[in-house]
Amino acid sequence: MRYTIFWPLPLLLAGCSALSGKDNADPPSELVEFQPELRIETLWDEGFDDADETLLKLKPVYSNGMLYIAEPSGEVSSLDPETGERHWSVDTDSPLSGGPGVADGLIALGTLEAELILLDGEDGGERWRQRVSSDVLSSPAVNDGNVVCRTTDGGVTAYTTDSGEKRWVYDRTVPVLTLRGDSSPLVSESQVLAGFAGGKFVGLSLDSGLVNWEATISTPKGRTELERVVDIDADPVLVEGTLYVSAYQGDVAAVSESSGVVLWRRDISSHAGLDASWRQVFITDAEDHIWSLDATNGATLWQQKKLHARKLSAPAMVGDTLVVGDFDGYVHWLSQEDGRQLARIRVGGDAIRLKPLVIDEIVYVLDEGGTLSALRAHPIEAENR
Repeated sequence: MRYTIFWPLPLLLAGCSALSGKDNADPPSELVEFQPELRIETLWDEGFDDADETLLKLKPVYSNGMLYIAEPSGEVSSLDPETGERHWSVDTDSPLSGGPGVADGLIALGTLEAELILLDGEDGGERWRQRVSSDVLSSPAVNDGNVVCRTTDGGVTAYTTDSGEKRWVYDRTVPVLTLRGDSSPLVSESQVLAGFAGGKFVGLSLDSGLVNWEATISTPKGRTELERVVDIDADPVLVEGTLYVSAYQGDVAAVSESSGVVLWRRDISSHAGLDASWRQVFITDAEDHIWSLDATNGATLWQQKKLHARKLSAPAMVGDTLVVGDFDGYVHWLSQEDGRQLARIRVGGDAIRLKPLVIDEIVYVLDEGGTLSALRAHPIEAENR
C-alpha cells in the first residue's frame, strides 16, 4: 500500500525537521529596508480561481505570443501577455490539476479524475480526452506528434496528438510514502526525461518508452519512512545538453542528457526548485536560502540567507537578476552576481509558491489567491540621469 502526504508543505517540513533533529520551523525573517536599485512596475493583473486549498502546480505558460492558464475549476484561458486581456476561455467540465503543457498549437491538461485532455490552442476547442491510470499533478509535455503524461502512480505514458491513441507506457513502483506532487516530464529530441519519488531520474525513448538510462540523484537516508522521503517534485531544467535536477531531502545534481551520467551533485535539499544557465545554477533550498552554484562543477558562488523561512518559490532568471516569490505575497529581485537585494514589491497577501514565468523580461507571478500579475523592472539610476 502507498501513502501520499497531502499536508501543506510547511507542516511537512516541520515534521521532517523534528524527526531529523533539524529546526526548519523557524519564524520567517523580517523584511529589512535597503536601497532599491530597481523600480518595479505592475503592467496588469487578472483574477482567477483561488488555489489556496488545492496546493496544485497549475501554472501559466507562454507559447506563440499568448499566455495560457488553467484553473482548478476547469476553466482554461488564453491571454494577451501585454495587457492581460482574455482572447478566449473554455470550460473543460473537469477538475484540472496538471498543466497546461503547450506546444505545436496544442494545450494538454491533466485532471484529478484521471483524464488527459487535449485542446486546440487557437480557440480552446477540445481535440480529445483519454482516461489515464491515475490523477495528474504535473504538466503534460507536447512534442512532435506526442503528448507525454506523468501520473501519480509512477507511470509515464505517450499518446498521439492526432487521435489520443496510446503509444507506450512506462511504469515505476512508487515508494510507500511520497509528497503530493510530481515533476513534469521533458521531451528533448528523441527522449522523454522524467524524475520520480525515490530520487531516480530516467531517460526514455520517445519512440518506444524503453529506458535509455537511469540516474540516481539522491539516495533515501534515515530511520523512518518520513525521513526517507526523497522526491523529485520540482521541474528539471535543461541547458545545452545538461539537466539540472533537485530533490527534497536529497541533492541537487547536474546530469548528462545523452548518457545519464551524474556530472556533479551537492547536498542541498529543495522542494521549490531551480533555474539555470550555462554559467550558474540558482536554487531555493529547504530553509529558503538561495544559492548560486557554478554550473560546471557545483561549487558555491554565493548564498543569500536574508529571506530565511519565507517559504520562497523557485528562483527565475530575468536579465542579470533573479526573482522569487514568498509566503506573504512579496516578489523579490536579487542580483545574479552576488545575491544582493535589488527590489521588492507586494502583489497581494497570498502566498506565491509557483516559479515566476519570465518572457521578454516581463515577470508573470501567480499567487494562491488566483491573481496573475505582470511586472517589469526599471533601473533607478538610468531614470535619474
